Amino acid sequence: MRVNLLYFASFRDAAGRAEEARELPDGTRVVQLWERVAREIPRLAAFPAMPPAAVNHEYVGGETVLRDGDEVAFLPPVAGG
Repeated sequence: MRVNLLYFASFRDAAGRAEEARELPDGTRVVQLWERVAREIPRLAAFPAMPPAAVNHEYVGGETVLRDGDEVAFLPPVAGG
């Protein structure tokens, strides 16, 4: 299956791109996608746990099973002041 992965803010900087298409095995869960991305992008591996995630503009948990054509975004922490 193919999903579209979006990168925002510091995650975009770490990945060096704003989005990418990913081929994944059927049945892949959101947390498994995060683990794969964190292995490939060392700056993301520094996070102690998966950040908040959205699939098709809806917040989801890590156990959510992805489907072909889903749009996935991991939401980086933000600082304000």
